[in-house]
Amino acid sequence: MCLLVLAHRRHPRHRLIVAANRDEYHSRPAHAAGFWPHAPHILAGRDALHGGTWLGINRDGRFAAVTNYREPGPPVTPAVSRGWLVQDFLLGRDSPMEYLRAVAGQAESYNGFGLITADERELAYYSNRGRGPLPLAPGLYGLSNHLLDTPWPKVTRAKTALSALMEQPEIEPESLLVLLADTTPAPDAELPDTGVGLERERKLSPIFVRDPVHGTRSSTALLVDADGGVCLVERSYDARGNVVGAVRHDFKL
Repeated sequence: MCLLVLAHRRHPRHRLIVAANRDEYHSRPAHAAGFWPHAPHILAGRDALHGGTWLGINRDGRFAAVTNYREPGPPVTPAVSRGWLVQDFLLGRDSPMEYLRAVAGQAESYNGFGLITADERELAYYSNRGRGPLPLAPGLYGLSNHLLDTPWPKVTRAKTALSALMEQPEIEPESLLVLLADTTPAPDAELPDTGVGLERERKLSPIFVRDPVHGTRSSTALLVDADGGVCLVERSYDARGNVVGAVRHDFKL
């Protein structure tokens, strides 16, 4: 996952609103969002290379999502797959903060990440490149490949768009998917310097990254209503940015 914006308890109907793009190598195999055969209470995509997932929710209302932290330098070797951070939370029973405290105790086992966890009562965040785990108050948040709410242009743009949608009495998944399809690049003067060079910063600056090698693979719209209704819609894309698959799941917590 490389861009995620969410609103927690800021809308009268939808207690959790999530719009997220997963950027990854197009050659890395993955399965579309669905209920897992070996854990049928979990709804999530699946990394076919190492297992785990980038974003998911279960029938008890536990939600988690992880992003990579963009940084120069050699990776941790060997490292535990960051996708297991989401999977283990969805399988477990610890509260969001309890789980993140446990993760912080083994932070050196992972390459850089940002992790958001939530249940019906609590929302929390932790990055092993930042400070300790943080409980999050009701609000609107954005996370890309840095720390929570770092004002990269794509994060700011996505948060502004989500804020505008929240003026509506009801939000449709399609509106979130339109937000996530924005290919507008940021001006050079607003680009961050994360050590990947100016040309790469330009390519990574839009909300939707179209690149034949490493770009947006899927977009996810998730709505959790105050009455326990859940709707998750996911679209998958090929290396040219064309839609090649779509799934929708509706259920009650």
